[in-house]
Amino acid sequence: MNTKAKLRALRDHMRSSGIHAYLVPSSDPHNSEYIPEAWQRRAYISGFTGSQGEVCVTTSGVALWTDSRYFLQAERELSSSGIRLHKIGIAGTPSLLQWLAGQLPKGGKVGVNPQVVSRQRCLELHRDLSEIGLQLVLVPSDLVDKVWPNQPAIPTDALEVHELKYSGESVISKLKSVRKEMKSRGATAHILNELDSIAWLFNLRGRDVEYNPVFVSYAIIRDNTAHLYLDLRKVTPAVRKHLGKQVQIHRYDAFGDAVKKLAKSRGKVWVHDATATQWMFSLLGKADLLTERSPVTLIKAMKTSKQIKGIAAAHIRDGAAMVKFLSWLDENIGKIPMSELSLEVELERARSASSLYRGPSFSPIIGYAANGAVVHYRAVQATSRQVKARGIMVVDSGGQYPDGTTDITRTVCCGAPTREQMDRFTRVLKGHIAVATTPFPIGTRGPQLEVLARRPLWMAGLNYLHGTGHGVGHYLCVHEGPASLAPRFPNEVLQPGMLLSNEPGYYKDGEYGIRIENLVYVALDKDRPGFYKFENVTMCPIDRRLIDVSLLTAGERKYLNDYHARVRKVLAPKVKGKALTWLRKMTQAI
Repeated sequence: MNTKAKLRALRDHMRSSGIHAYLVPSSDPHNSEYIPEAWQRRAYISGFTGSQGEVCVTTSGVALWTDSRYFLQAERELSSSGIRLHKIGIAGTPSLLQWLAGQLPKGGKVGVNPQVVSRQRCLELHRDLSEIGLQLVLVPSDLVDKVWPNQPAIPTDALEVHELKYSGESVISKLKSVRKEMKSRGATAHILNELDSIAWLFNLRGRDVEYNPVFVSYAIIRDNTAHLYLDLRKVTPAVRKHLGKQVQIHRYDAFGDAVKKLAKSRGKVWVHDATATQWMFSLLGKADLLTERSPVTLIKAMKTSKQIKGIAAAHIRDGAAMVKFLSWLDENIGKIPMSELSLEVELERARSASSLYRGPSFSPIIGYAANGAVVHYRAVQATSRQVKARGIMVVDSGGQYPDGTTDITRTVCCGAPTREQMDRFTRVLKGHIAVATTPFPIGTRGPQLEVLARRPLWMAGLNYLHGTGHGVGHYLCVHEGPASLAPRFPNEVLQPGMLLSNEPGYYKDGEYGIRIENLVYVALDKDRPGFYKFENVTMCPIDRRLIDVSLLTAGERKYLNDYHARVRKVLAPKVKGKALTWLRKMTQAI
């Protein structure tokens, strides 16, 4: 079925369920950003494949809301669907509530699946809909599933034990930390439904979600026991041995009954209302609840010194692959046919040369010319451009390794850049350097630093609409909370060991895009008591050919030269031949 046929079928089920509107969010039962194909209901019903977005279908209209990373992609993917695109953050964009108020009569019923919305979101919807005379209806059986023939199944691939030499901390130690926090808050049980938290806690990795080494599961931590709920086909003898007696393994579908038993037991149950679903809260009934954020979220984000060493090693490995790819590109551009899609293959080949490579950490973004202006662009056959020896190209990619997750963006000079492109690139570089070099006092939050990245662009009346940085997991999800360098999201105080991206950019619709991204971690500033600083882990040259040196200060030039000298020293032993020659050339002082 095409999108319009799917929507007609969905409306038939809406009528049968007695509802006038149906909300299809991007989320799944585990509050995931990136979800298994089996649960990508919003993508199926709308045709929009971005990671963030929400669709609402009424009997006569349909609309989708998404953020600036996906504006151009959404316009393209929704072009013939009849779905109205609403751009979050743009003046004049109606909210979901405003749109519904104009679509439905008083008393209209808005349905949603309680297994894919958090308790917090559900309460907000109920309150806000009531204020405009509408009703929220919880639909226990997802209506999109009813119109999805041949819906994929959740994968059953075997789990991988994340060895102690990579994880840096045992399961017993991690459980002890969680129980210590539980005791301090008076909780006798803690429920986890976020997949990366569960993978981290039990030192296991899976293949249920593309690019993210997690597995579909729930967990319940008690005072003296730990319980893991998952598809038992994934559990190998090695996994059972690894978990030992400290973790009891159960079927995934036994979780609901386990939660009901918790509701009847004495003691306080810790479950986060912003991440756990309304379905889970309905099972808990009148249990004594603690609805704060899980302690795992912050502990996981603060990488240990051993993890930081592993992350640095992964980035050296990844940097060598990037140098091999970029030197090959420089040598062959304009000489052999190449497209965005063929470059993805070449980049994957470079990374795959490492025996520790576990696959991409996200879908590569290789955007040549105008495609580079699409922030989260993904090349497909219909959009893939031929890459020529002119203009500029954005290459944003990353790899998964057992000792770290990488995420790097380089803007590549394919031919002689224009003065405007050099100006914009240099302003983005200045902002990147400002974030990398500015010490900040203990207690600082991401948005307080984010303005540093934007200032050089603001001074020219320019801006970019995405955040400047996100947290990154340790052989986990490439997007990880709770800290970020972004203006519109809740932000945790920056603390030692937090790994974040530093990625300002600039985008000219229909012409080109620019982004420079390194990963950095928070470290103590030994020269300034009471201050932290960022340390780079990404090792790869920044394209010197795009820099207008006259716009750089002496301090900025020194930073870039020092960074390139370090990159050359670290990567030179890892590459040879033409790649080594290219590395030396691209890291010369300016």
